Amino acid sequence: MIHTSNKSKIYLSPPHLSGNEIKYIQEAMESNWIAPLGPNVDAFEKEIAQYTGVNEAVAVSSGTAAIHLALSLLDVKKGDTVFCSSLTFVASANPILYQGAEPVFIDSEPETWNMSPEALERAFAEAARERKIPKAVIVVNLYGQSAKMDEILAISNRYDVPIIEDAAESLGSSYKGKPSGTFGKYGVFSFNGNKIITTSGGGMLISDDTELLKRARFLATQSRDPAPHYQHSQIGYNYRLSNILAGIGRGQMEVLDERVMARRLIFSQYFQELSHLPGLQFMPELENTFSNRWLTALTIDEHAAGVSSSTLLEALTDENIEARPVWKPLHLQPLFKDVKYYSHKVDQSVSDELFLSGICLPSGSNLSEEELSRVTECIKSTMKVKV
Repeated sequence: MIHTSNKSKIYLSPPHLSGNEIKYIQEAMESNWIAPLGPNVDAFEKEIAQYTGVNEAVAVSSGTAAIHLALSLLDVKKGDTVFCSSLTFVASANPILYQGAEPVFIDSEPETWNMSPEALERAFAEAARERKIPKAVIVVNLYGQSAKMDEILAISNRYDVPIIEDAAESLGSSYKGKPSGTFGKYGVFSFNGNKIITTSGGGMLISDDTELLKRARFLATQSRDPAPHYQHSQIGYNYRLSNILAGIGRGQMEVLDERVMARRLIFSQYFQELSHLPGLQFMPELENTFSNRWLTALTIDEHAAGVSSSTLLEALTDENIEARPVWKPLHLQPLFKDVKYYSHKVDQSVSDELFLSGICLPSGSNLSEEELSRVTECIKSTMKVKV
């Protein structure tokens, strides 16, 4: 739809630079470390490892690349299955296909919008009966909110299946005091342009298993054997992060906690302005968790609100405000039309409900008070019949 407003555009989640990024970029330029790898990459990896409290981190070209490396390290291959959250971006599951394996999608539950332990339990029970236990479980922390990791880990550990924690959206979040991304065998972060901090494009694979992450570095640099000539004994990938982009990441790390607090403040302002409106429910924050509130998300009960989520999205678009539906569940995507799916309850698919009623509001850490007011006033005026 073409918007009809002459007002400046409000973006969903634009990059927010600190100003110090240029210092690290300049250092890279002056030292001629402009190719992949270099001092900024080494330092960025150490800073992420220290921030999250893990032993090792490997900087790569994207969060997708990090997931792919994790699956490779777990020897996921053709004929294997991998359980994966359904309510997420396609990048969480595409690497399963890269390995020739088969995804099985797990529904969300209402308290976190993330992987349902009940659905996961049923999926494992059926897999055990069929003697086809998955090779891994990919758990996504949606919009900065951690999944119910205690319950999910207990189930996965019972079947001795490792977890890959897709924390692409949740750097800076925590679960019961422990940083997001550190609960599985591997954790994954994304530094895409819209994330809580950015390197323009990039990702990070983290783990306490330093030996396996050494192998991740090997795989990510085309699996080049230690020889004076170019020798390769196995398939590798061109996945290492540029030293220049890592410099941007170092500048962003300096303000990560500020960015988290800014996004949480934006959520609080939206909540204060809109939570009293009929039919609106904000994404919850599970007790004993801390969400970075990467995106402020809410659901609209059309019957109570008097407007649908699609009507609200259209109104925001007309005002040159970028808002989005929540992720379309992967089990509903044409790419995965024949893939097995386990719903939260036998007769209830939570992710389907969230997709039909949920929207994400502009949440950038550089969102001004004036811009936030434009968003809230548009929502209020669209719901005027019920306000």
